[in-house]
Amino acid sequence: MHTFLDEARVFVRSGDGGKGAMHFRREKYVPLGGPDGGDGGQGGSIVFQADRGLNTLFNFRRNRRFVAANGEAGGPSRMHGRNGEDLIVKVPIGTVLRDGDTGDFLGDLTRDGQTVEVARGGRGGLGNVHFKSSTNQAPHFAEKGEPGQERWVNLELKVIADVGFIGFPNAGKSTLLSVMSAAHPKIADYPFTTLSPNLGVVDTGDFDFVAADIPGLIEGAHEGVGLGHEFLRHIERTLILVHVVDGSIDDPLDAFRQVNHELQAHDEALMQKPQIVVVNKLDLPAAQVRWPELRSAFADQGYEVLALSAITRLGVDALIFRLAQFLTEERRLEGAPSTGREDAEIEAETIVIKPPASHFEVERKRKTFHVTGEDVERLAVMTDTDSDEALYRLQRRLKQMGVIAALERAGAREGSKVRIGSVEFAWDSSYETEGTSTRSRSRSKRAVGSPR
Repeated sequence: MHTFLDEARVFVRSGDGGKGAMHFRREKYVPLGGPDGGDGGQGGSIVFQADRGLNTLFNFRRNRRFVAANGEAGGPSRMHGRNGEDLIVKVPIGTVLRDGDTGDFLGDLTRDGQTVEVARGGRGGLGNVHFKSSTNQAPHFAEKGEPGQERWVNLELKVIADVGFIGFPNAGKSTLLSVMSAAHPKIADYPFTTLSPNLGVVDTGDFDFVAADIPGLIEGAHEGVGLGHEFLRHIERTLILVHVVDGSIDDPLDAFRQVNHELQAHDEALMQKPQIVVVNKLDLPAAQVRWPELRSAFADQGYEVLALSAITRLGVDALIFRLAQFLTEERRLEGAPSTGREDAEIEAETIVIKPPASHFEVERKRKTFHVTGEDVERLAVMTDTDSDEALYRLQRRLKQMGVIAALERAGAREGSKVRIGSVEFAWDSSYETEGTSTRSRSRSKRAVGSPR
């Protein structure tokens, strides 16, 4: 039997782009054939996809590393390298994805088949056919492929259900779910029987809804006491809460207050959800005696209250009818089935406005000038720094982008070390004149990054 797992942390890396080809036509009657090197293929991306056939993140306990295929190198005759295949990682519906380092929101998979790309495959390098010009008829360089992206991703599963059963351990939630639906949760007469949220589909004939039995909450659950801390998040998506109270215990009202206190401490918004109070175990004499008092007490607090016995099914049909009535009206107002959490999720997320890809910054750290920016870093990492022609093209492109002027304003001079992303080279103004051969003075090199 699989253990329920609702949190996981995985490492993902998209594929590198294939290298562009540096090649020239070689045909019998074409002694001066031009460049014909093809482009490299796109690296595969990492894509997470919601799958209704899954209900736990258990598989990620053992498999925590996902790497997509690299793109293949380009070939002669303008042959394009094969693209790397995307890697599809399937997760349960209700999985929230966040950046493992920053906590930034990446996506919320709430529908079967919905996808989120978390690491884009590297772009394939251009072959030398693209660099032919009136002043350079035979370019002896091609672009390298763009490296793939890598990151840690935190997965968090929030069960999606229309109705959430809450209450103290052993209040009878699992039994109630089993008699209302086709679910078959483990049931026994001791606390903490339910170690994971159980889902059941309640079919009323012409209407059905999903109900979730949330493990019992105790005092201090929002701080990690007991099992509550692990499962409070599953209540967030429900449209309505059914608060199951054991009418046979000494102080049902105190148990009710403790559970609601834990909900409020976890998230104030949970207290805004509609709650129906169900006094369970009316088959027991103690509950029958307390029922009139409990009905009056809950009604005075503004709650709708029902009495039932999950064991004998007394009052179960009335509860199902009331829930169907509420959810039918809710769906009519929404115009479509809803998890009840979409709007709240959008409001809760921080919107991060990222700078445009063309934006760059220059910063001097001791004797090295660091240039950062999406476009400029991609350009540098795809440059063959062993080729003077490629370095000339890099410097020319940097000038067009305004990077050269920014470096000069920052104080860069002949021989200064410049680092763009993972590429480091020495400033050499002689590259501003096309055709100059300065390989012996370039001292360019690729900086070796440490593996994450």
